[in-house]
Amino acid sequence: MIPSGPPRGHQFLPSWSVVSLVVSRRDPYGGDILAQPFGHRAITYPEVTGTRGLRVWHKASGFRGVVAHFERDGVAVRGDTGMERIFRLTPGAFVIEGRAVTLMPPSPASAAASAPSASAVTAASAVTASGSTAVPAQRARVARGSRILVEGIHDAELVERVWGDDLRVEGVVVERLDGLDGLVAMVAQFAPGPGRRLGVLVDHLLPGTKEARLVAQVDNDHVLVTGTPFIDVWEAVAPSVVGIPAWPKVPHGTDWKTGVCRQLGVADPPTMWRRILGSVRSYADLAPELVGAVERLIDFVTEG
Repeated sequence: MIPSGPPRGHQFLPSWSVVSLVVSRRDPYGGDILAQPFGHRAITYPEVTGTRGLRVWHKASGFRGVVAHFERDGVAVRGDTGMERIFRLTPGAFVIEGRAVTLMPPSPASAAASAPSASAVTAASAVTASGSTAVPAQRARVARGSRILVEGIHDAELVERVWGDDLRVEGVVVERLDGLDGLVAMVAQFAPGPGRRLGVLVDHLLPGTKEARLVAQVDNDHVLVTGTPFIDVWEAVAPSVVGIPAWPKVPHGTDWKTGVCRQLGVADPPTMWRRILGSVRSYADLAPELVGAVERLIDFVTEG
């Protein structure tokens, strides 16, 4: 079976994975969802032919659901809320009954026998920036009682750019903390409870950091905190997308954004941010750590 048991207490995921400090005992994903064995030996995965209705778990994003249909180079997975996301068929990308596997499309003959109608194919051809199937002429849903909190304006704008369509369909509002120092007070003021969940996205969430110490003060079953190892959300955007070979190393004690701009010869952080945000077209332009962290929050606040 696919593991779904809740973790006990606070736990960190390793820095090579989707870094996450889980403060809800109801986190549906549990521990490290991306870790693989170390070493140079090539890892092979069993191949499983995907059929409509097969329950799968996409490791990189944490998305769970059933196979809806296959496309040219991907598979559409329908989650429990009805949202569909399209994923690439990369080796070992999915977990089925507790095993990492390579999902394969069915043979042409079997695919033809179970092919969706032409109208369904047309509807599935449009996808959002997050990779989910777009809902034609769908009005924004009335806002849920649950919310997602992000640290600052850049986090909010990036989440909106990639997941905005999905969040409007789901009725999820994203709010800014404008600094993590007020997290505990914000959680108390929000008063999370049944039907009123709170998801929090945090930068630089690593063991021993200030961020980790602040998050550890939150203890509520209706709150889930996820995060990334990156100093700032800028760093979660693939350097190649921005047109640079790598994100610069900024000396300790120097404001990170200012140091990045100085080394790249950019006038100021606002100018650099416009360049970064304008370069992002979809989730594929972002680090898996950020994609997984946001997807887990969306699943959490829309559950039930």
